[in-house]
Amino acid sequence: MYIGSTGERGLHHLVWEVVDNAVDEALAGHCDRIVVSLLADGGIRVIDNGRGIPVDMHPVEKRPAVELVMTTLHAGGKFDGESYAVSGGLHGVGISVVNALSHRLDVEIKRDGFVWTQPYVNTAPAKPLHKGDRTNEHGTMVTFWADPTIFEETVYSFETIKSRLQEMAFLNRGLTIVVRDERDETPVEVTYHYAGGIEDFVRHLNSSKGASHKSVIGFSGEVKGMAAEVAMQWNDSYGESVYTFANTINTHEGGTHEEGFRAAVTTVINKYAVDKKLLKDKDERLTGDDV
Repeated sequence: MYIGSTGERGLHHLVWEVVDNAVDEALAGHCDRIVVSLLADGGIRVIDNGRGIPVDMHPVEKRPAVELVMTTLHAGGKFDGESYAVSGGLHGVGISVVNALSHRLDVEIKRDGFVWTQPYVNTAPAKPLHKGDRTNEHGTMVTFWADPTIFEETVYSFETIKSRLQEMAFLNRGLTIVVRDERDETPVEVTYHYAGGIEDFVRHLNSSKGASHKSVIGFSGEVKGMAAEVAMQWNDSYGESVYTFANTINTHEGGTHEEGFRAAVTTVINKYAVDKKLLKDKDERLTGDDV
Protein backbone atom coordinates (compact mmCIF):
# COMPACT_ATOMS: atom_id res chain seq x y z
CA MET A 1 0.00 0.00 0.00
CA TYR A 2 1.35 3.39 -0.96
CA ILE A 3 0.54 5.20 2.32
CA GLY A 4 1.35 2.37 4.72
CA SER A 5 -1.97 1.94 6.54
CA THR A 6 -5.61 2.97 6.74
CA GLY A 7 -5.16 4.13 10.33
CA GLU A 8 -4.00 7.45 11.74
CA ARG A 9 -0.54 7.12 10.18
CA GLY A 10 -1.95 6.60 6.70
CA LEU A 11 -4.47 9.40 7.12
CA HIS A 12 -1.74 11.91 7.95
CA HIS A 13 0.37 10.59 5.09
CA LEU A 14 -2.18 12.12 2.72
CA VAL A 15 -1.27 15.53 4.14
CA TRP A 16 2.46 14.87 3.77
CA GLU A 17 2.03 13.94 0.12
CA VAL A 18 0.29 17.17 -0.85
CA VAL A 19 2.72 19.24 1.23
CA ASP A 20 5.68 17.41 -0.33
CA ASN A 21 4.53 18.57 -3.77
CA ALA A 22 4.54 22.16 -2.53
CA VAL A 23 7.95 21.71 -0.90
CA ASP A 24 9.31 20.35 -4.19
CA GLU A 25 8.38 23.69 -5.73
CA ALA A 26 10.30 25.42 -2.93
CA LEU A 27 13.34 23.20 -3.48
CA ALA A 28 13.23 24.10 -7.16
CA GLY A 29 13.25 27.80 -6.22
CA HIS A 30 9.66 28.59 -7.25
CA CYS A 31 7.84 28.74 -3.90
CA ASP A 32 8.51 30.46 -0.57
CA ARG A 33 5.18 30.11 1.28
CA ILE A 34 2.92 27.15 2.08
CA VAL A 35 -0.31 27.32 4.08
CA VAL A 36 -1.88 24.14 5.49
CA SER A 37 -5.38 24.38 6.98
CA LEU A 38 -7.44 21.84 8.91
CA LEU A 39 -10.94 22.84 7.84
CA ALA A 40 -14.02 22.91 10.05
CA ASP A 41 -15.76 20.33 7.84
CA GLY A 42 -12.93 17.79 8.22
CA GLY A 43 -11.07 18.61 5.03
CA ILE A 44 -7.43 19.57 4.50
CA ARG A 45 -6.35 22.52 2.36
CA VAL A 46 -2.78 23.07 1.13
CA ILE A 47 -1.90 26.32 -0.67
CA ASP A 48 1.47 27.17 -2.20
CA ASN A 49 2.74 30.04 -4.32
CA GLY A 50 4.70 27.84 -6.72
CA ARG A 51 4.32 27.66 -10.47
CA GLY A 52 0.97 25.87 -10.36
CA ILE A 53 0.22 22.39 -11.71
CA PRO A 54 0.34 22.50 -15.53
CA VAL A 55 -3.04 22.88 -17.24
CA ASP A 56 -1.98 22.40 -20.88
CA MET A 57 -3.72 19.77 -22.97
CA HIS A 58 -1.71 16.55 -23.15
CA PRO A 59 -0.86 15.87 -26.82
CA VAL A 60 -1.49 12.12 -26.59
CA GLU A 61 -4.10 11.72 -23.87
CA LYS A 62 -6.09 14.76 -25.02
CA ARG A 63 -6.76 15.70 -21.42
CA PRO A 64 -5.45 18.59 -19.29
CA ALA A 65 -2.14 17.81 -17.60
CA VAL A 66 -3.63 18.47 -14.15
CA GLU A 67 -6.27 15.78 -14.78
CA LEU A 68 -3.55 13.26 -15.62
CA VAL A 69 -1.59 14.23 -12.51
CA MET A 70 -4.69 13.74 -10.34
CA THR A 71 -5.85 10.44 -11.83
CA THR A 72 -2.82 8.61 -13.24
CA LEU A 73 0.08 7.05 -11.35
CA HIS A 74 3.55 8.28 -12.35
CA ALA A 75 2.14 11.21 -14.31
CA GLY A 76 3.71 13.86 -12.03
CA GLY A 77 6.65 16.11 -12.88
CA LYS A 78 9.00 14.04 -10.72
CA PHE A 79 9.19 11.36 -13.43
CA ASP A 80 10.48 13.45 -16.31
CA GLY A 81 13.91 13.88 -14.70
CA GLU A 82 13.94 17.61 -15.41
CA SER A 83 11.27 19.38 -13.35
CA TYR A 84 12.84 18.65 -9.96
CA ALA A 85 16.45 18.04 -9.02
CA VAL A 86 15.27 17.00 -5.54
CA SER A 87 11.88 15.68 -4.53
CA GLY A 88 10.25 13.95 -1.59
CA GLY A 89 7.06 12.00 -1.04
CA LEU A 90 5.96 9.10 -3.19
CA HIS A 91 8.04 10.32 -6.13
CA GLY A 92 5.26 11.39 -8.47
CA VAL A 93 2.41 9.10 -7.48
CA GLY A 94 1.48 10.97 -4.29
CA ILE A 95 -1.23 13.39 -5.41
CA SER A 96 -3.02 10.75 -7.48
CA VAL A 97 -3.04 8.45 -4.45
CA VAL A 98 -4.48 11.25 -2.31
CA ASN A 99 -7.24 11.70 -4.87
CA ALA A 100 -7.87 7.95 -5.01
CA LEU A 101 -8.28 7.80 -1.22
CA SER A 102 -10.53 10.87 -0.98
CA HIS A 103 -14.27 10.98 -1.58
CA ARG A 104 -13.85 14.56 -2.79
CA LEU A 105 -10.96 16.72 -3.94
CA ASP A 106 -10.90 20.26 -5.35
CA VAL A 107 -7.97 21.85 -7.11
CA GLU A 108 -7.48 25.53 -7.90
CA ILE A 109 -4.51 26.61 -9.99
CA LYS A 110 -3.22 30.09 -10.73
CA ARG A 111 -1.12 29.80 -13.84
CA ASP A 112 -0.69 31.28 -17.30
CA GLY A 113 -2.62 34.42 -16.29
CA PHE A 114 -5.84 32.70 -15.22
CA VAL A 115 -7.47 30.85 -12.31
CA TRP A 116 -8.22 27.22 -13.20
CA THR A 117 -10.50 24.98 -11.13
CA GLN A 118 -11.63 21.38 -11.24
CA PRO A 119 -13.53 19.22 -8.71
CA TYR A 120 -13.10 15.46 -8.29
CA VAL A 121 -15.62 13.08 -6.73
CA ASN A 122 -14.63 9.50 -5.89
CA THR A 123 -11.40 9.92 -7.87
CA ALA A 124 -13.03 10.96 -11.17
CA PRO A 125 -13.33 14.53 -12.49
CA ALA A 126 -16.79 15.84 -11.61
CA LYS A 127 -16.52 18.66 -14.16
CA PRO A 128 -14.11 19.66 -16.92
CA LEU A 129 -11.21 21.96 -16.06
CA HIS A 130 -12.66 25.48 -15.86
CA LYS A 131 -10.77 28.57 -17.00
CA GLY A 132 -11.82 31.41 -14.71
CA ASP A 133 -10.83 34.98 -13.93
CA ARG A 134 -7.57 36.58 -14.94
CA THR A 135 -4.83 36.77 -12.31
CA ASN A 136 -1.22 37.84 -11.96
CA GLU A 137 -0.66 35.34 -9.15
CA HIS A 138 0.63 31.78 -9.38
CA GLY A 139 0.31 28.68 -7.25
CA THR A 140 -1.82 25.67 -6.41
CA MET A 141 -4.56 25.05 -3.84
CA VAL A 142 -5.56 21.46 -3.15
CA THR A 143 -8.47 20.69 -0.81
CA PHE A 144 -9.39 17.09 -0.06
CA TRP A 145 -11.66 15.07 2.17
CA ALA A 146 -10.39 11.58 3.05
CA ASP A 147 -12.80 8.73 2.30
CA PRO A 148 -14.36 7.50 5.57
CA THR A 149 -15.14 4.14 3.97
CA ILE A 150 -11.39 3.54 3.54
CA PHE A 151 -9.86 5.04 6.67
CA GLU A 152 -10.52 3.85 10.21
CA GLU A 153 -10.87 7.50 11.26
CA THR A 154 -10.72 10.84 9.47
CA VAL A 155 -9.85 13.16 12.37
CA TYR A 156 -6.45 14.81 12.00
CA SER A 157 -4.07 15.64 14.85
CA PHE A 158 -3.03 19.29 14.83
CA GLU A 159 0.00 18.45 16.98
CA THR A 160 1.17 15.75 14.57
CA ILE A 161 0.82 18.03 11.55
CA LYS A 162 2.36 21.00 13.35
CA SER A 163 5.40 18.99 14.46
CA ARG A 164 6.05 17.51 11.02
CA LEU A 165 5.71 20.85 9.24
CA GLN A 166 8.00 22.61 11.71
CA GLU A 167 10.62 20.00 10.87
CA MET A 168 9.97 20.61 7.16
CA ALA A 169 10.51 24.35 7.68
CA PHE A 170 13.85 23.66 9.39
CA LEU A 171 14.93 21.54 6.42
CA ASN A 172 14.06 24.22 3.87
CA ARG A 173 15.95 27.38 4.75
CA GLY A 174 13.85 30.50 4.23
CA LEU A 175 10.57 28.68 3.47
CA THR A 176 7.53 29.95 5.39
CA ILE A 177 4.99 27.30 6.45
CA VAL A 178 1.74 28.38 8.09
CA VAL A 179 -0.44 25.80 9.87
CA ARG A 180 -4.06 26.66 10.72
CA ASP A 181 -6.63 24.69 12.71
CA GLU A 182 -10.11 26.02 11.90
CA ARG A 183 -12.09 23.26 13.61
CA ASP A 184 -12.72 25.16 16.84
CA GLU A 185 -14.66 28.37 17.30
CA THR A 186 -11.39 30.27 17.63
CA PRO A 187 -8.92 29.22 14.91
CA VAL A 188 -5.33 28.49 15.91
CA GLU A 189 -2.45 29.48 13.64
CA VAL A 190 1.31 29.00 13.87
CA THR A 191 3.98 30.16 11.43
CA TYR A 192 7.37 28.54 10.91
CA HIS A 193 10.25 30.28 9.15
CA TYR A 194 13.92 29.55 9.78
CA ALA A 195 16.52 31.64 7.99
CA GLY A 196 19.24 29.44 9.48
CA GLY A 197 17.78 26.17 8.21
CA ILE A 198 19.17 23.05 9.87
CA GLU A 199 21.52 25.12 12.01
CA ASP A 200 18.38 26.55 13.63
CA PHE A 201 17.14 22.94 13.90
CA VAL A 202 20.21 22.01 15.94
CA ARG A 203 19.75 25.06 18.18
CA HIS A 204 16.14 24.02 18.69
CA LEU A 205 17.11 20.44 19.59
CA ASN A 206 19.77 21.66 22.03
CA SER A 207 17.67 24.42 23.58
CA SER A 208 16.88 22.28 26.64
CA LYS A 209 20.39 20.87 26.93
CA GLY A 210 23.72 22.39 27.86
CA ALA A 211 25.68 23.09 24.70
CA SER A 212 29.40 22.26 24.97
CA HIS A 213 30.28 25.14 22.63
CA LYS A 214 28.37 28.28 21.76
CA SER A 215 28.22 28.18 17.97
CA VAL A 216 26.63 25.53 15.77
CA ILE A 217 29.02 23.97 13.25
CA GLY A 218 27.46 24.10 9.80
CA PHE A 219 28.72 23.43 6.29
CA SER A 220 27.48 22.23 2.94
CA GLY A 221 28.77 20.93 -0.37
CA GLU A 222 27.47 20.18 -3.83
CA VAL A 223 28.58 18.10 -6.78
CA LYS A 224 26.73 17.20 -9.96
CA GLY A 225 23.47 15.51 -9.03
CA MET A 226 24.08 15.62 -5.27
CA ALA A 227 24.12 18.13 -2.42
CA ALA A 228 24.71 17.69 1.29
CA GLU A 229 24.30 19.94 4.31
CA VAL A 230 25.45 19.28 7.87
CA ALA A 231 24.84 21.07 11.17
CA MET A 232 26.06 19.82 14.54
CA GLN A 233 26.76 20.86 18.11
CA TRP A 234 27.95 18.78 21.02
CA ASN A 235 26.09 18.98 24.35
CA ASP A 236 26.57 17.69 27.87
CA SER A 237 23.94 14.94 27.70
CA TYR A 238 24.90 11.27 27.74
CA GLY A 239 22.89 10.23 24.70
CA GLU A 240 23.27 11.39 21.13
CA SER A 241 20.59 12.84 18.88
CA VAL A 242 21.37 12.25 15.23
CA TYR A 243 18.75 13.17 12.63
CA THR A 244 19.41 12.30 9.00
CA PHE A 245 17.31 13.13 5.96
CA ALA A 246 17.39 12.24 2.28
CA ASN A 247 15.37 14.47 -0.06
CA THR A 248 13.74 15.96 3.08
CA ILE A 249 12.52 12.50 4.17
CA ASN A 250 13.59 11.44 7.67
CA THR A 251 15.77 8.33 7.41
CA HIS A 252 15.04 6.97 10.87
CA GLU A 253 17.06 3.80 10.31
CA GLY A 254 20.16 5.62 9.09
CA GLY A 255 21.94 4.52 5.93
CA THR A 256 25.18 4.96 4.05
CA HIS A 257 24.89 8.76 4.30
CA GLU A 258 24.90 8.56 8.11
CA GLU A 259 27.62 5.90 8.21
CA GLY A 260 29.82 7.98 5.91
CA PHE A 261 29.32 11.09 8.03
CA ARG A 262 30.20 9.27 11.25
CA ALA A 263 33.33 7.78 9.69
CA ALA A 264 34.43 11.15 8.33
CA VAL A 265 33.92 12.97 11.65
CA THR A 266 35.83 10.28 13.53
CA THR A 267 38.71 10.42 11.04
CA VAL A 268 38.95 14.22 11.20
CA ILE A 269 38.89 14.31 15.02
CA ASN A 270 41.57 11.61 15.25
CA LYS A 271 43.76 13.51 12.80
CA TYR A 272 43.30 16.74 14.75
CA ALA A 273 44.12 14.97 18.02
CA VAL A 274 47.33 13.52 16.57
CA ASP A 275 48.38 16.80 14.93
CA LYS A 276 47.86 18.69 18.20
CA LYS A 277 49.67 16.00 20.21
CA LEU A 278 46.49 15.18 22.13
CA LEU A 279 46.98 11.58 21.04
CA LYS A 280 50.37 9.92 20.75
CA ASP A 281 51.21 7.53 17.92
CA LYS A 282 50.93 4.54 20.25
CA ASP A 283 47.56 5.63 21.71
CA GLU A 284 44.34 3.97 20.68
CA ARG A 285 42.37 6.00 18.22
CA LEU A 286 38.90 7.32 19.03
CA THR A 287 35.94 5.38 17.65
CA GLY A 288 32.57 6.57 16.40
CA ASP A 289 31.08 5.91 19.85
CA ASP A 290 33.64 8.21 21.45
CA VAL A 291 32.82 11.25 19.35
